[in-house]
Amino acid sequence: MTGFIIVNKAAGTSSAHEVNIIKRLTNTPCGHMGTLDPMASGVLPVAIGNAARLFDYFLDKRKTYIAEFKFGLDSDTLDTTGTVTNSNGIVPNEREILDILPKLCGEVMQVPPKYSAKNVGGKRGYQLARAGVEFELPPKKVNIYSIKLLQQNSNDSFSFEIECGGGTYIRSIARDMGKSLNTCAIMSALVRTKSGCFNIKDAVETEKLTQNNLGNFIIATDSVLPFESVYPTESEAKRLFNGLSTPCTLKDGLYKIYFTDGSFYGLAEAKANNLKVRTKLC
Repeated sequence: MTGFIIVNKAAGTSSAHEVNIIKRLTNTPCGHMGTLDPMASGVLPVAIGNAARLFDYFLDKRKTYIAEFKFGLDSDTLDTTGTVTNSNGIVPNEREILDILPKLCGEVMQVPPKYSAKNVGGKRGYQLARAGVEFELPPKKVNIYSIKLLQQNSNDSFSFEIECGGGTYIRSIARDMGKSLNTCAIMSALVRTKSGCFNIKDAVETEKLTQNNLGNFIIATDSVLPFESVYPTESEAKRLFNGLSTPCTLKDGLYKIYFTDGSFYGLAEAKANNLKVRTKLC
């Protein structure tokens, strides 16, 4: 069994918990394409079987979130699950927020939260932070394509739609937005509505899945890959599916490759007028 299920992760559960449910139902190794914090909900693409080999392809795809930020507060985790470390109470108005949003977008250097899975000397950041170890994480380059103010939800909280590249921490955006407004801010809610080609409108809660209906929600691996298709002849297929290359006139790049019977095999790469299978996904 191979393919994808778009899970609508529930707030309060871990990404690993959701993956384990799919794993038990399929009796097949599974993995997620980009974790979500336990407090977050929304799109969690789960790869079944060989589809997990596409992890690197999906890692840097654009993602869209609906986030709520609470102003006038700071915490050690940069969200409301942590211990409050500052409560200056200063809350900006809508006009002030709108004025600074363009400064937070583009290719920026972002410092990840200490409570994150970032590796520091062989240990996860959150492990060191929980142990009270002092450390600093270096900034990393991320892409923030847009931040739209949606509405004010309460006296001190606002919701935003954020589109960004892979590896971006929404909690860090809250922190940086607060600093830009001469106050502080933490994330109080988060929903991922899109991850690459996976959309929340197609997502399903794992509590609704059974072995009987699971097949209705599995997305074919080749349907989510934006590459042209190649159908080798029998002689070409004999070489390609035995690890050899074959001459071609294709432009350099990746292609979906199919068996001679039309069934999907995986990805092939054309390079310097030669085609060779790169990844088996069937």
